[in-house]
Amino acid sequence: MNYDFIKLTVGVLATIGLYSALYKETKLYRFFEHIFLGLAAGFTLVAVWTETLKPMWWDQMVGRTADGSEESVPGLWLFAILVPIGLLGYTVFSRKHNWMSRIPIGIILGLWAGQQVQVWWTRYGPQMSDSMVPIIPTTSQFRVPPTDGLPTEQIQAIASQLYVSQALSNIVLVFTVLSVLSYFFFSFELKSRLVKGVNLSGRWLLMIGFGAIFGSTVMGRFALVIDRMFFIWIEWFKEGILRIPG
Repeated sequence: MNYDFIKLTVGVLATIGLYSALYKETKLYRFFEHIFLGLAAGFTLVAVWTETLKPMWWDQMVGRTADGSEESVPGLWLFAILVPIGLLGYTVFSRKHNWMSRIPIGIILGLWAGQQVQVWWTRYGPQMSDSMVPIIPTTSQFRVPPTDGLPTEQIQAIASQLYVSQALSNIVLVFTVLSVLSYFFFSFELKSRLVKGVNLSGRWLLMIGFGAIFGSTVMGRFALVIDRMFFIWIEWFKEGILRIPG
């Protein structure tokens, strides 16, 4: 029994142990859960140092370049003040000095709160801009003509036009945005039959969107299950135990 087959067998046992939670929380599941959490914690510590602390703090503080060359780079020794500030977080385990753990928490929250304005606009600004689309076609042609092999001037001329099919898609987008936004109007009573109909349409469109998200999530879970079943049946059973090639 070679080493590769032993690794595959351990992986199969871990897969079966973790999926045993579908039946109930067994001791086998807890055993492999604790192993997984321990490995994840160890991997996280290494990843925090190699991907964050070393390139973004240590290398910049000591003046080391990102590619590891011997080029002289001025060190940012002011970064050393982050060490005592970070260590203050561990005073939470002291009854007498636990108040000092609020200092790094306050600094982090302050920096985080200041960045959220830019983060919010970076995330939602393009969405608001993309929802403001034209709905009146500029040509009577229904579909966008193919642009393969055309010169750049003709491609730009085609892209500058709004075709009927594009206008219909934009109308659906604008109606969806407005109806969904109308669903969240809680400041006043909806008395108009038209507004109530748009509000109801927004509710249905939200349900359709949530259903699509849920469906993609389920398909993602099934993809994981299929991958695990391929690992057990093909890689371990056929190629490992029966040793059937292909």
